[in-house]
Amino acid sequence: MGKYDFRAQRLFVEARLSAGAGVTLEREATNYLINVLRLGNGSEILLFNGRDGEWRASIDAFDKRSCTLVCQEQTRSQERGPDIDYLFAPLKRARLDYMVQKATEMGASRLRPVLTQHTVADRVNLERMRANVIEAAEQCGILNVPEVLEVEKLGKIVADWDRSRLLIFCDEMSDVADPIAALREEPADKLAVLIGPEGGFSADEQRLLRAQPFTRTISLGPRILRADTAAVAALAAVNIAVGDWR
Repeated sequence: MGKYDFRAQRLFVEARLSAGAGVTLEREATNYLINVLRLGNGSEILLFNGRDGEWRASIDAFDKRSCTLVCQEQTRSQERGPDIDYLFAPLKRARLDYMVQKATEMGASRLRPVLTQHTVADRVNLERMRANVIEAAEQCGILNVPEVLEVEKLGKIVADWDRSRLLIFCDEMSDVADPIAALREEPADKLAVLIGPEGGFSADEQRLLRAQPFTRTISLGPRILRADTAAVAALAAVNIAVGDWR
């Protein structure tokens, strides 16, 4: 992987990226480049789309409504990263923004909002989640952009579960004292981390999760963590034990 340039401006695009490819930006992104960053013809910026790596591109032409860039060279090839689904009970706006950004930074591949019996926020703005994912990826040099999935109820998720994916259930009542050691006992190529709502899982939900052969429970330590803090702690433990921090 090429060295990441922390000083360079980065922009996420949906277009395919390759040598010589032209990328046309719509009004909002054009305004950001021309009026916010004060770039002009010939100015360079890094582009990425989550599929084709990172490319240095230069502005070829622009007006008030659009801007065209041309890819010059690939600065970093696309990295695979860990295959980690992050499942969580939605939080209220500001804390959900934070959690989505941190899950992106911690290497989650997919973000899956889960409705539980004690979920406080029953509506999720998926477009806002997607915007937070992209912002975190742009700012932190991330090439793997997590997919944002639709909200589903916990019971349906469990019923439809891919049995080849290990589900790590973070439960404050678990008697597992060392979560990293427990995770290392059963490595898996495909993982999922589940964090519950502020009020915790109901007794029925705990029984349902514990009864599944694909579920492993871990504790996140002796203190009760807020859900957004638990996200960072759980994903850090997973990356240390079986992810790409090894």
